[in-house]
Parts: sequence; C-alpha cells; structure tokens
Amino acid sequence: MWSLITIVISLVLLIVLALRGFSIIIIAPVVSLFVMVTNGLPILETFQETYMSGFINYVKNYFLIFLFAAIFGKLMDDSGAARQIANLLLKIVGKDSKYKVLVAVMIICAFLTYGGISLFVVIFAVLPIAKPLFKELDIPWHLFMAPFFTGIGTFTMTMLPGTPSVQNIIPTKYLDTTVTAAPLLGIIAAVFVIAINLWYMKFALKRSEARGETYAGMTNPDKGDKESIKDIYEGRKLPNQYVSLIPPIALLVTLNLFEVQIIYTLMGVVLLTTILFWRNIEIKKDTVNNGATSAVLPIINTSADVGYGSVIAITAGFTIFNDAMTNIPGSPLISLFIATTALAGITGSSSGGLGISMEALSQTYLNLGLNPEAMHRVASVASGGLDSLPHNGAVITILVASKLTHKDAYKHIFAVSVIAPLIAAIPMLIAAVLLY
Repeated sequence: MWSLITIVISLVLLIVLALRGFSIIIIAPVVSLFVMVTNGLPILETFQETYMSGFINYVKNYFLIFLFAAIFGKLMDDSGAARQIANLLLKIVGKDSKYKVLVAVMIICAFLTYGGISLFVVIFAVLPIAKPLFKELDIPWHLFMAPFFTGIGTFTMTMLPGTPSVQNIIPTKYLDTTVTAAPLLGIIAAVFVIAINLWYMKFALKRSEARGETYAGMTNPDKGDKESIKDIYEGRKLPNQYVSLIPPIALLVTLNLFEVQIIYTLMGVVLLTTILFWRNIEIKKDTVNNGATSAVLPIINTSADVGYGSVIAITAGFTIFNDAMTNIPGSPLISLFIATTALAGITGSSSGGLGISMEALSQTYLNLGLNPEAMHRVASVASGGLDSLPHNGAVITILVASKLTHKDAYKHIFAVSVIAPLIAAIPMLIAAVLLY
C-alpha cells in the first residue's frame, strides 16, 4: 500500500510542477527519482535499464512518424495550402452568424487534423482567420477554444477510424491491428461527441450573449497580438484551393484504402506536397529544417512521460493498481478504458498515457481473451479524455498562442475535450461489450 501512496504523491508532484511551468523533460526524471527512492529501487540501474528503456523504445517506434508528420505539416503551412483549405471550408460553411463561425472553426480544425496536419500547425493556420472574424461579429474571444479543441482533440484524434493521429497508431504496434480497427465503435463515439459539443457551443454562445459579453469586453483581447493577427500570407500567391486538398486526401486514401504503412504514407505525402507546392514555398531548406526540428520536442516530451510510466510499472503499487483494474466487475474492456483514461490524466498526455497503458497492460488484457480491435478502439478513445487537464502541454501551448489564460478559457476546453469524450465513451463501451 505504501508503494501505491508514493505513486499517487509522484503524480500530484508531476501535475503541480507542470502547472508551474516546468518542462516534462525535467519533471519526468525528477518524479521517477522520487518513486525510485521511496520504493527502494536501485537508482542508477533503474534509470539506465527501466526509465531509459521506456524512453528509447518510444523514440524507436515513433520518431519517424513524428518526423515526417511534422515536415508534412510545415510544408502545408509554409506553402499556404493549409490556409487555403481553411479559406475554402469557411466559404462552404459560411460566416453570416456567430454560431456558423464557431462551427466553421470546428470543421476547419477537424479536416486539417484528420488530414494528418499537426495541431500546432493548425493553430497558426486558423488564428489569423478566426480572430478577425470573432472581432467582426463581436464574438467573445474565449469561445474560440470550444470549436478549436472539438476539432483537434476529440473525434479526429482518437475516434474516427483511419485517422493518422499517433493515438490511433500506438495500439497497432502492440495489438497487430490497423488504423481502421473497430470502426463502428469509433463512429458511435464520434457521433455522440460531435452532437454534445455542437450543443455546448450553442449553449456557451447564448450564455455569453445573455451576460452581454463582447469581443472587446475581454481584458485587452488584442494585447501583444500584432504578430499573431498579422496575415503572413498577405500579398503572396497561394496555391489553388482544390489542389491544396490533394495531400491530406492522398494521405487518408493511401493509409486506409491501400493500407500502406504509416511511415511510407507520410514519406509519400511529403514528396507529393513538395512537388505540388514547390513554387509556393519561399525557402525550402528552412521549411524542411524547421519541420524536422519541431518534431523533436513533442517526441522527447512523450518519451519522458513513457519513461516515468515504465518506472511506475515495476513498483509493487502498480501491481496493486493493475490487479484492481482487471478485477473491476463487468467486461474487461471497461477496466481497460478506466486504466488508460487514468494514465492519460496522470501524465497529462494522451499519447504518453496510451503508450504506458499499451506497454504495461496490453498483454494482460490479450491474455484475458479480449478482441484486439475492440481493445484498440477503446484504449485509443480512453486516451482522449482526462489527458486535457490543465497541465497538458498542448493546452498550455495553445492558450499561450491564442493570448488566453486558463482563467479565460479553460472551462470550454474542459467541457468539449474532457467531459464530452467521457460521456461519448459510454454508448461506445455499451456497444463494445455487446458486440465483442
């Protein structure tokens, strides 16, 4: 029991340090050291053999995916193709009402992320479009977080079959499944989360109007915002809007219809994007270099998380946690969901929590006779709920990029990216238990 208590203390320490702004690259070894000391583990050996094994294995399995995905996103960004897709979708959805603008932002973000473009590219592609629209229609800027996180962090991240997100790829390495595993379960969850969040956006908008909130009513909504509002594509010749759609569509078709390995798929779309938009990319070398560099921090952050999880996994406390999870009454799929959700919340990372869950628990649940496809989809969806707690790295980064604070807008992130996915998981789990 003492071991379990030390794990809980280490988790609290991790969350507190993350909220105070420390990098997970520093936090993970520190809290791992705490676990080692309080559990009587040999420090140097555990760091070298356990922590670094978890760290290195994650890098080995996913570095190339992060690398080519980041380069692809940067090519789409620097060429203006991502912006043109956003412009086209905005034109289709319309912008003649406040609610339509919110829905348009959600659809733009969903299309771009489902098409394999990193959320960190999406935020900078969408901000220069969204901010003037919110200002023009007098929509309180904090509402931006509701459609943005719905689009990038719910159904396109973990639920829709075939999504190229790393959260949908990780289970394939452990369960020998494909990215289209258990499609019906994913679609059920996606339908519910979209419906809930569309309702929430309308509710939040009406509530803000009832309170008399305006765009300018926020405290200095444009403070220090000149650079992020400025349209970097102004005066530049951008690619054709319909040609801009080709790379993300090609990615989805290649990955899902032809079932080409994700690394080959990403390499192919990088080459395709380079050829299509060669003339639209001003400094090719900088685009490739910056894309490659931007892949390093996310994978190192997640690997540090997984290393910490590897240390926890060898403690007596984790054995108690594992036994408690597998002994939850009912289908083991429910306990797998709870365990993965908890690990994602603990680490503040969907990919980190999922990586730990698959590494530590996948064989245990396979031995129970569970269907691998159902496990894949349930675990993937589970990773996308509690991961969006306040200490999540993407939450912090996107709030900073949007010139918002947790106080301003986290309530919307919590509603659409924590509460809604957890509610949407209920009908999915019922279907999983009945069908599998």
